[in-house]
Amino acid sequence: MYKKKLVSTTVVLGLMMSTLLACNAGSGGNGGTTGEGATPSPSNEGNTSGGATTEAEGPLKLSLYYADNATLPFKEDWLIVQEWEKRYNVDLSFEVIPVADYATKVSLALNTGNNVPDVILYQTTKGENASLALNGAIVPISDYADWTPNFNARVEEFGLQEQIAALELKDGKRYYLPSLFDKPFYDGGLILRDDLLQKYGLSAPKTFDDLYAVLKKFKEENPDSYPLTILAGPRVLYRMTMPSYGVSVGKNGASGTNTLSWDYEKQEYFPGAISDQYKQYMTYLSKLYKEGLLDPEMAEPIDGDKWAQKMATGKSFASYAYYDQIGGIEASATEEGFNLQMYPPLEGPAGAHHQPKSSTGSGILFPKKTAEREDFERIVRTIDEMFFSEEGAQLASSGVEGVTYTMDGDKIKYADDLASSADGIYKSMQLKYGFGADPLQLVWVNAREMTKYDENYLQINATVAGMDEAIQAIPPSPMFDDMTAEEAGSLQTPLADTFEIWADAFLTGKKDLNADWDQYVTEMKNLQIEKFAQLYNDNLKK
Repeated sequence: MYKKKLVSTTVVLGLMMSTLLACNAGSGGNGGTTGEGATPSPSNEGNTSGGATTEAEGPLKLSLYYADNATLPFKEDWLIVQEWEKRYNVDLSFEVIPVADYATKVSLALNTGNNVPDVILYQTTKGENASLALNGAIVPISDYADWTPNFNARVEEFGLQEQIAALELKDGKRYYLPSLFDKPFYDGGLILRDDLLQKYGLSAPKTFDDLYAVLKKFKEENPDSYPLTILAGPRVLYRMTMPSYGVSVGKNGASGTNTLSWDYEKQEYFPGAISDQYKQYMTYLSKLYKEGLLDPEMAEPIDGDKWAQKMATGKSFASYAYYDQIGGIEASATEEGFNLQMYPPLEGPAGAHHQPKSSTGSGILFPKKTAEREDFERIVRTIDEMFFSEEGAQLASSGVEGVTYTMDGDKIKYADDLASSADGIYKSMQLKYGFGADPLQLVWVNAREMTKYDENYLQINATVAGMDEAIQAIPPSPMFDDMTAEEAGSLQTPLADTFEIWADAFLTGKKDLNADWDQYVTEMKNLQIEKFAQLYNDNLKK
């Protein structure tokens, strides 16, 4: 009988930065060379397995960290996990960690060396991870390029050589296997009640001023409502709307710094958290909050079920969320004629922009301890096949032929239970089987992903693609050496913590954006936000 191991976790608060040097006093690399012809570390010189796995070797036991999204919760019996174990001869043990606490948990494990898994999913080497990598806590996976032939082939197929090279740190090494996209697509944005626009004689909003007017009308007609609600927490709203104001800061800010933003014209970083652009953005949001147009519960994470109920029952009429979630809400709606639509990015002072995206994304880290295993080569080759081979990519995206889909000529035809689901194919695949879950799918082919959506979504994507830089590029990462990375990391944490406290206060009116702004700026400057920005700019690849 199939049985999957699931390890629950509690969040350990606080980062033990003082242990960083003591725990990672060894070399930042392993003596190998970057790229083709890489040599294994001395501890692995006797490993000549060559392939990924074989039945004769027995199952490869792997422990993994998994970032769990409450709207698409991990399930121990997901078909994708069963198929991986069967196809690749692995025995997987997941430690499931709430996504809001994931960075803290990863940081603590890498800093202390305690409770470190074999594989960490859904991570990059932005921010503190760069310092950890350069201090030896993370394997420089580019040293083992011969062991990742499928990843290498995907990079070449998608033409991402420059983007992959840009992920190298100061020592010229890359420390993670990123997810790969042949082209970015518009997966979420403003979603609101199209039927109410028609009922009230309103046009679809194109600017944030338009959105304000729409929300005001919704409120006038429904005084007990909070027209705009939030999925998860403020981070989703912020990352999808801030770019139209010329900034991207916070927990999901594009730079990974929490407080710095990228100037696309000047090609440099600036202290976005204390900028006039950010003040203007928060002035807009705090006005919505004060006038009862923004859900007061947004300061705390709103889980998917509660969010869907708010939308379906008319307690809220608009949100920033993902297209695949529309169907489920419509199916449970209580009002006749209920109809949701997703719209292109709204125009703000800096133009109409969605959250920045890249052709590379969060991926896989191998902690230092993993490289000390005698079967490290087998681990790397197996992970490469699971995530980056054509079979693995097809599995993660479309599932199992005969179960989740069949082929009609050269076209994918999804199973009736998925195609008829109110949640839509994309979301249903994740909820029921785990296929398409962000931490588990690392190859994204736009044409294949679009088969999971309807014609309306295809048209929305076409509209966004025709806009001027609606989806901007992810800002470049600085080329820190280990000492500079540590310095940046030590500056980042107190700045980020202070920013979050003030952001909540400004939003909810606990602090006044006019009367208290100078105090906030002074506090952030005392925490050396300007020096933090200078460190990033001084270490950009020239």
